Amino acid sequence: MVLPYAAYLRVYEPLIAFGEPDRSRWAEYAASTCRPRGVHAVVTEHEEAVRRLIAVPPIIAPVRESEHAYVRQAEGIIYISPWQTRLRSWLALGRLRATLPEALADNFVPRQVADLAAADFARWHSRSPSIRTHILTATWHVPLAWFVPFGPPERWLVLDGRAASDAGPATAEATRTLTYVTTMVQARRRVARALGAVRRGLSRGSRPYSDDPPPQGTAAGGAHRWPGGAAPVAGSAPPGSAAPGSAPAGSGPPGSGPPSAAPPGAAPPGPVQRRAGGRHAGERRHEDTARGSEVPPRHGATRGHGEAPRHGAAPRHAADPARRGTDALAAALSGNPLPAAVTEIEDLGRWLEEFHPRAIVELDYGGLVYLMDDEALRADQSVAEVAAAITGLETGELELALAMYQRLRTRWRALRDAEFAS
Repeated sequence: MVLPYAAYLRVYEPLIAFGEPDRSRWAEYAASTCRPRGVHAVVTEHEEAVRRLIAVPPIIAPVRESEHAYVRQAEGIIYISPWQTRLRSWLALGRLRATLPEALADNFVPRQVADLAAADFARWHSRSPSIRTHILTATWHVPLAWFVPFGPPERWLVLDGRAASDAGPATAEATRTLTYVTTMVQARRRVARALGAVRRGLSRGSRPYSDDPPPQGTAAGGAHRWPGGAAPVAGSAPPGSAAPGSAPAGSGPPGSGPPSAAPPGAAPPGPVQRRAGGRHAGERRHEDTARGSEVPPRHGATRGHGEAPRHGAAPRHAADPARRGTDALAAALSGNPLPAAVTEIEDLGRWLEEFHPRAIVELDYGGLVYLMDDEALRADQSVAEVAAAITGLETGELELALAMYQRLRTRWRALRDAEFAS
């Protein structure tokens, strides 16, 4: 069976993050010998999606939420990433109808079927206000912001059942995978560092032509709503919707689980009390509304600043290499008053804040590994390149940061263009 060309960003929470009866149910599930494991999990998820899609009429979302999850175990701790198939299916449909012209969307999903699904979602959402999903999906590429939470040593590449990277043993189950796994503490720290570096790097070049105050812009935020008036759309595409299927995530390779001792500043082990809607006590509320493959910004969020050159004005500091690098970086990253890079990292940071501080974060290239040959997979060092770009911003080596960014963007754009190849 051909798996979808999609990448996945998953969060696995420890059992203590779940309240009863879910905690006991997931503990029993993890110990079960009947649950789909490794490569069989992705096949099971994809087959379920295909059966729903070929039904007449198509079944947008299952009647009940999936009882399956991806499971990791490290140092005696069980971590769970629920599939949430029903919720992800609803959210993917809402995103589809919000991003496609109405007539085209109706060709994919008949209007009557979509309206029934929207009504089901609205009823469910009235009882369950949280629409947080543990899995984000991106088709035909990996969003550049997804590389930020990880470090180069956390890379694990397997080709034809044999480990081909720095970590991980040969495995009989996984035949072709590329993943990164880190702790939530490390992921949040790296995201915060990257966000600060990008903001500072761009601020050096935000006003090169004028001493006038930069204009402030507010982008239209908030969630899309379905035609006919339904609840907000969020999360990531599940199998059978925008991006069917998912890659296996059984027990992680050596070195990919969390360290036995949390870094300074980490929350102590033990249950974390949640507020209504699935939030942890003391954390900000976040509606996991998806825009494309990312979690969108808060409604009405101010978008920062930047200023375009006035017509006919000669740029100052034209002979300054640092200024030229700053201007080039700002031009490359911008397109909106606040560069998309900043927005994507902010959105990612808010999504990560929704989970237990002792959770595990996994980036899985999923089906994208079948678009890349062995040599390309071995050579892919996207996480290292993102880290180099961030370091360049921090140290003022802006031309280095720009070079890394452009190389990443060019590589992943070429892969994404394969979607439209005949």
